[in-house]
Amino acid sequence: MIPINELLSRIRWDKKFGHGSFEIGYYDRLLDRIRRIPFSKIVFDQEDGSTIQIIDRDGVIHRLPLHRIYQVFRDNVLLWDRKREK
Repeated sequence: MIPINELLSRIRWDKKFGHGSFEIGYYDRLLDRIRRIPFSKIVFDQEDGSTIQIIDRDGVIHRLPLHRIYQVFRDNVLLWDRKREK
């Protein structure tokens, strides 16, 4: 099982692997469901490797712990699923 922080790093820095359209699926506590967001809406915090920041439709930035990321998609195909990885 590849940890989510390693997968996100590989998407960011491995140009060959990171080619494509990526989305993450994270658990939204308010909606009580998985929401998908484009990788381009993610901001990586240089000082805190256990969270990412996401930008919502209104441009508001929210901090998201990595443990709430449940899925990663590349070109709309499921690439990583936390439930299957256990």
